[in-house]
Amino acid sequence: MKTIIAEKPSVAREIARIVGATKREEGYFEGGGYAVTWAFGHLVQLAMPDGYSIRGFVRDNLPVIPGTFTFIPRQEKTEKGYKPDSGVVSQIKIIARLFKESEQIIVATDAGREGELIFRYLYHYIGCTTPFVRLWISSLTDKAIREGLRNLETGSKYDNLYLAAKARSESDWLVGINGTQALSIAAGHGTYSVGRVQTPTLAMVCARYWENRRFTVEPFWQLHIAADDGNGEVVKFSSSEKWKAKEPATELYNKVKEAGTATVTKAERKEKIEDTPLLYDLTTLQKEANAKHGFTAEQTLEIAQKLYEKKLITYPRTGSRYIPEDVFVEIPKLLAFIGNLPEWKDKVNPKAVPTRRSVDGGKVTDHHALLVTGEKPLFLSKEDNTVYQMIAGRMIEAFSEKCVKDTATVTAECAGVEFVAKGSIIKQAGWRAVYVEEEKEETIIPGWQEGDTLALKAASITEGKTKPKPLHTEATLLSAMETAGKEIEDDALRQALKDCGIGTPATRAAIIETLFKRGYMERCKKSLVPTEKGLALYSVVKTMRIADVAMTGEWEKELARIECGELPAYTFRKEIEAYTKEITSELLSCDKLFARKDSGCKCPKCGTGSMQFYGKVVRCDNAECGLPVFRLKANRTLTDDEIKDLLTDGHTKLLKGFKSKQGKSFDAIVAFDGEYNTTFVFPERKSKATSARRRK
Repeated sequence: MKTIIAEKPSVAREIARIVGATKREEGYFEGGGYAVTWAFGHLVQLAMPDGYSIRGFVRDNLPVIPGTFTFIPRQEKTEKGYKPDSGVVSQIKIIARLFKESEQIIVATDAGREGELIFRYLYHYIGCTTPFVRLWISSLTDKAIREGLRNLETGSKYDNLYLAAKARSESDWLVGINGTQALSIAAGHGTYSVGRVQTPTLAMVCARYWENRRFTVEPFWQLHIAADDGNGEVVKFSSSEKWKAKEPATELYNKVKEAGTATVTKAERKEKIEDTPLLYDLTTLQKEANAKHGFTAEQTLEIAQKLYEKKLITYPRTGSRYIPEDVFVEIPKLLAFIGNLPEWKDKVNPKAVPTRRSVDGGKVTDHHALLVTGEKPLFLSKEDNTVYQMIAGRMIEAFSEKCVKDTATVTAECAGVEFVAKGSIIKQAGWRAVYVEEEKEETIIPGWQEGDTLALKAASITEGKTKPKPLHTEATLLSAMETAGKEIEDDALRQALKDCGIGTPATRAAIIETLFKRGYMERCKKSLVPTEKGLALYSVVKTMRIADVAMTGEWEKELARIECGELPAYTFRKEIEAYTKEITSELLSCDKLFARKDSGCKCPKCGTGSMQFYGKVVRCDNAECGLPVFRLKANRTLTDDEIKDLLTDGHTKLLKGFKSKQGKSFDAIVAFDGEYNTTFVFPERKSKATSARRRK
């Protein structure tokens, strides 16, 4: 008998059908000489410090660096702490028996770093010695599964992939466990979670937040003219310069108005070619789904995974935007399929030869770019269909012709002021025709030449205001994670920097969600806003190595080198151990940032603890309670006296100087709600009419 192990029951069900394992047993399918079983994600995890007889957060125990890591079944949280998940333990026993009874194991977990780790950790935990081979496929269509089963690969081929996954897992444990314990010990109370990737990610969100909030808005003035094109239409020009003071701008405006004509000083015309966009990888799909449809990164990943399991798209956790030659052969057939979908009627030219910009086998990593499979998308929810059609639409764009435009830039002078007008005409729409409704209206510039005199139809002056960089959205944060904070617009250059990004396409959504779950940031419409807790943590770690985005990006590069066999995993492990010792020492020594004094107030929640003043937070010293009250509220820091009012009366007096997330000032009372979270209370304002009636 051979045992096939999949990552999820739904995938196991598809494979079981193909191999004829139709008899359902407890925890597996059987038949045709196969047992097909499954995991539920990670069944096995690295033991927590108590697995090495280290209990509690104790300064002298740090750093905790196991010589060899111990595996335990996945834990679940209970009222009495963590204990092994009973369903997981039961499934591990079933898998262990099947592995022992088998002549061969076929590994069918997801074909990527984490999928490999899920199997290998389980294999080592069980202590199994049965030989195994690898099913490596990019889609779950019947054809792909059958071809994969005919071309099973030796398990040892993926040893380096496992070593990279193991190095990632162990480094996250070392940094997360030691960093969190060290910072929490330094703080004295509460738990401050830090991590190898989550803390640099939070640092980017907080840095952008402070850059936005501390930005000084400055006014500027700009001049505009409208010139007659000779055919009854007008062409609008704007001044090249913007003025910071109104007086000189107004003076020039009056001169321009009086002039009545402008003289062309330069006229440039050239052909502009816009290359087709590359196919989607997961991160680009997540970014565009967030920007265009407001989907979170996690939501997009969940939908893409669902579409994959329904055989509708190829493997979603991909970091490549290219396909190899053998897949390109299938593209005409797939484009014809898409062209028959009602959403893309008349968008695919059946006679056109697909362009090759997205074809490069050398740039394909574990998996090629996202494609639809040719299976009909039936009975999809609105959200699922949106993501599916995004992938289909991008395929049409990627294999269409380039877009060709004629562009014109005309510079004119009037009363000593330089004005510029730009326009373009599309000669060949190419890939731009796919989403025609999103195109801007064309601006046609007449065939003016240098020295021409233009009659002015109007002149105006406008006042503008400088704007700060906007707060991060999930789309911009994903971009920043992809390039380790470097702001890069160019598609190809961003691709080249991917090896230095933080996180991976498969993990970035989970990292962002972790920051939400741990209360470090929250969503405000599309913007990501750090909470008081997040800003408090950032204020402590912002200059430390734990928040260094570039260094974390370099680690991701080293993990990729382990995967390619270019770097020994042992070398990386030693680097991480040295770093762990360094950040542990650094975080333990920051206790001065958590210096405290007694507020003189009892804890309003537990009634037994005493509330202690720290730099950014006031916290109950009862370890069982630990109620935190953060000082920073809506861009205003509460004073000691205001905090005391809140603790003793449950609310403050009416306080001035708060600022909303939109930058507007407001007055409010800060009060506790029923759960002892702080909230704003706005006193009712008496209208003038009400006041007048009461005076009568």
